[in-house]
Amino acid sequence: MAKSSYQTYRRRTRSYRNWLELPDDVTASILSRLGAIEILTRAQKVCMPWRKICKDRLMWRTIDMRNDGFLRDYDFDLDKMCRHGVDRSSGGLVDINVEHFGTDELLKYITNSSTGIRRLRLVCCYGITDEGLIEVASKLPLLEHLEISFSFASAQSLEVIGRSCPLLKSLKLNKYGYRCPYHECDDDALAIASTMHDLHHLQLCGNKLTKDGLQKILDCCPNLESLDLRKCFNINFGVVSKRRCSKRIKSLRLPDDSTDDYEFDRANRRELYAQTHCDPDYGDFLLFGRSVFGRDW
Repeated sequence: MAKSSYQTYRRRTRSYRNWLELPDDVTASILSRLGAIEILTRAQKVCMPWRKICKDRLMWRTIDMRNDGFLRDYDFDLDKMCRHGVDRSSGGLVDINVEHFGTDELLKYITNSSTGIRRLRLVCCYGITDEGLIEVASKLPLLEHLEISFSFASAQSLEVIGRSCPLLKSLKLNKYGYRCPYHECDDDALAIASTMHDLHHLQLCGNKLTKDGLQKILDCCPNLESLDLRKCFNINFGVVSKRRCSKRIKSLRLPDDSTDDYEFDRANRRELYAQTHCDPDYGDFLLFGRSVFGRDW
């Protein structure tokens, strides 16, 4: 009986994988799926082989600083951590995501250190100003994908970006969408239409553009394949205009389409709570134009 139990134990221990025996490239592929915060605070501290892999410059071609927005709960400086990741890339950075803590100074540091950035994602970066975006635009000549969600970007900075980044294929410019107070503004749409003619993908959730602004984008961006206009409540699609737009655009999301697959539908409420400690349900009322009882204005 004891011998049988021992043999069973031996068989089970043999089936356990020793992760340190994996080839370095496989380990690097696995670790790269972690965010930069997880790599710097945990993964690189597991063992010396992992630390060596985590310090390889190729691991830092992509820097993902995703976090939940509750910065008060962190006992480390995300700004310094991001700069450290940029330093490790040794100028090889091509893809970076900054959430909840970006500033003009950090953006300048990133673009001064890396000239080959192809994807830049800025989410809830309230410390990044219009002037900061304009200053670094000329340092992003290879940029193909840009997202500025719930961070400030005026029509002026969009125009400068459009002129400075001729390879731009994808733009996500998401804002807080609500029906009241009623306000129309086509400035963003006109800036996009005048400088970003080669766009293939455009997301404008919560924008205040009108049907005129939308038409200008359609006229000036002939390669547009996907267009997301959810929460753009100033645009009223008739049957004819909807059919005409659908023929042209392969993937079209309309103002009142569901936001169930929109990552910021719930994330915005967490962000509001993290910044102000307001009721997250009330945040839904503020951010998306619904009352606390679930009715649209």
